[in-house]
Amino acid sequence: MAENIDDITIKYEEDDKIIVDELDKEILSKGAWTTIIFKFRQWDNKLDDYGPDKFTIRRYRKMKGEYKQQSKFNISSKDQAEKIVATLQKWI
Repeated sequence: MAENIDDITIKYEEDDKIIVDELDKEILSKGAWTTIIFKFRQWDNKLDDYGPDKFTIRRYRKMKGEYKQQSKFNISSKDQAEKIVATLQKWI
């Protein structure tokens, strides 16, 4: 795991191939509990290419000098992401 917030990533490689390609991230909160939203794409063996962009929100807790993932919420589609944005804009 990472010692610094900026070093936290969801990028994942296997056999020299990037399986989860982190495209962007935004740190939503900092501290002992940190929340980060990631934009990523995942390798699809059936397509022999990357699938559509996806989004995930992850919470990390700093323990013994390292950030460890505590929870995550995967946004399942672009449509769901747009509904979340629209709802938050309505509420705010």
